[in-house]
Parts: sequence; C-alpha cells; structure tokens
Amino acid sequence: MKEVIKKEVFSIIDSINDKVIDIRHDLHAHPELSGQEEHTKYLVKGILEMQGYTIREFDDHYGLIADLVIDEKAQWVAIRADMDALPITEQTEEPYSSKTEGVMHACGHDSHTAIAVGSAIALAEKRDRLPGNIRFIFQPSEESKEGGSLQMIEGGALEGIDAIFGLHAYPYLTTGQIGYKYGVMLASADIFTIEIFGKSAHGARPHEGVDAILVTAMAVNSINHIVSRRIDPLHPAVITMGTIEGGKAGNIICDHVVVQGTVRTINEAVRKSIPDMIEEAIKGICKSMGATYNFSYVYGQPELINDNAMVDILKGEAEKIIGPENCIDLIDPVMGGEDFSEYLQIVPGAFFRLGTCNTEKNTCVPQHNSRFNVDDDALKYGMKILSASALEFLSAKE
Repeated sequence: MKEVIKKEVFSIIDSINDKVIDIRHDLHAHPELSGQEEHTKYLVKGILEMQGYTIREFDDHYGLIADLVIDEKAQWVAIRADMDALPITEQTEEPYSSKTEGVMHACGHDSHTAIAVGSAIALAEKRDRLPGNIRFIFQPSEESKEGGSLQMIEGGALEGIDAIFGLHAYPYLTTGQIGYKYGVMLASADIFTIEIFGKSAHGARPHEGVDAILVTAMAVNSINHIVSRRIDPLHPAVITMGTIEGGKAGNIICDHVVVQGTVRTINEAVRKSIPDMIEEAIKGICKSMGATYNFSYVYGQPELINDNAMVDILKGEAEKIIGPENCIDLIDPVMGGEDFSEYLQIVPGAFFRLGTCNTEKNTCVPQHNSRFNVDDDALKYGMKILSASALEFLSAKE
C-alpha cells in the first residue's frame, strides 16, 4: 500500500512540476537577506493555507511552520527548507534573475523552498491516505552567523517531531544524482575576533611605540601553525583569518588591529581545544612584545551528524527513484557548515546533496558566486526523494 501512495504522490509531483518551477523563479527574482524573508514567507503561507495546512507564524522573525495533521496520536516527520539569500549582485542574465540590487539566491535556498512547497502540495493531495503527520519548517537566516534553526527550535518547530529530512542544492553532482553521507557530513562553524592593542608613535621612531601590526603578524603566523603542529592530523580542522584591519597612515606605528576568522572541525574534542590554543598564541606574543589583547570566540553550528537509520531510509528511497548508480556515497565530510545540524542534535534525521549541475544550462558554477544557478530539472527529484523518505519513515513507524 505504501508504494502505491508514493507512486500517486510522484504522479502529482510530475503534474505540478511547472508550477513549482514558477514558484522557484518568483523566489529567485525576489531574494531576501537573512531576517528579511517577508515576501518568501507570505508566498509560502498563501499556497499552503489553500492546501489545508495549519500555519504557525512568529512575531520576531519570518519563519513559518506548516502542519498537515492526520492523527494526533500518530508519528510526526518534518521536512525543512531555508529561505534566505546572499548579499551578491547576480550576473546570470536569466529572465528570472534578481530584481533586488545587490542580493541574489547564490546558494540555492530558492530551490529548497520551492521543493518543500511542491512536496507539501503533493502530500496534501493524499492526506486521506497518509500514515502519519507531516510538518514543513520554512526557516529564515540560515546564512547568518547565529543560524535561524535555533529560532525555529525555540519556537517549537521540533515539538513532537520523530524524524527530520532536508537537502541542499549541490553543483558538484549532476542533475539526477544525489549525495548521501553516513555520520558526520559537515563541520562545525565557529567565529572569533582578535583585537591587538599597541602604542602609536612616529614611524621613524618605532622604539617609542608598540607596533600592533607586527604583533598581529606574529600572532597570525603562530595561529596558522596550530592545525599543522598541535592538532592530530587524523582529525581535520581549519582555522581561517578572513579579515584584518588596522593602521591610520604609513608613517604612524599602528596601535590597534582587529582580526576576524572562523574555525571548522569535525571532532567535538578538537573543537573545544582550539579556542585555548588560539588564545595561548596571542597571549604569549603580546606579552613578549608589550601589547595587550581582547579575544572573543563564538560557538556556531555544531557538526552535522546524520542518523544512520535515517540515511538508510533516504538512500533506499532515492535508489528506487533515480537508481543506485546515481546515489553517491560522499564518504568524506567537508568543512562547510550548515545549521540543519542543530535539528539533528535533537531528533534523528538525514541531510543530503541534490545534484544541480547541467553543463548545457551552465548550472555547474560553485555556490556563493554571482553566476550560480540551479537546474530546474533537479526540483522534481528533490520533491520525490523528500516526500518518499517522509512516507517511508511514517509507514515504518505506523
């Protein structure tokens, strides 16, 4: 019976595919930065209210929860989509390219949202035959440093949920392929800020000052040796300093420098040890050079750790839809971060990569690039795999 329901849902997905593409194009043309996803929210809300979903909104952000309640005593499964865009000027020259100057969907969240909406429409059409309850989580602010998943969790997005599934557009796999990963899939993502305080002086009399630029250079050099000399090479880690600002003029000894960076790890013990190592390096150099410092470290998203049983479900359904040869075991984690990890800290779930590369359509450009775009042909695979995975979980638990 469950396979019959899945086929019927797939048939609906095929019939609404053009509509879902239109939704994605609308979202792509009207991108919104983190915390500003008003148009996106109300577009989604209007569609799902018409499908009979119970909608939950929030006063302090544009996130949205849509519930399809079949039986309050039955199991609940969630599907999550993120909605925000990036501060990048689009250069794709598509007819549906961004109409908002300096903002574009350069990461594929427009496709995530459209896929979730399409899945919601298809499943609602079969509400009388569903084996359990389904929740769609439309999340704001994935691209922000705090991550909007915590806002959704605090708002009750996971209350009563037994499992969760999500996806991300991936231009490194061909359209019609997916990438799955057991266990750790993505790294934790933390940020830090270093301030070095020296003493200004004339550039011709360096002995009368404390050169914050020199101190910073020595600290940066020392920090860059942490991974290569203090971390077990079997536990990958990345420390990147992405900005450095300081100095007022070429003939003045600088007295203040600010450095900002990120730390990525896939091992929690390593993650917890790195802040102390960074501060030890800063402290020792500042002491030897007569400078002082401030150091702040903010823990961001944890590692994204898929539940093996949920990956089994996802992989099994994907193999039936696109064939085993198109289901790629990613094997190694990558050092990017994703705040879907916060949901997986609370309920079991699985996150997968949806192939969107089509060379004829020029959709193989990396994310966060002004020419990034998603192949519309990939949307139907995302809808079918998410819907089938949700139905399989509910059927297995029925």
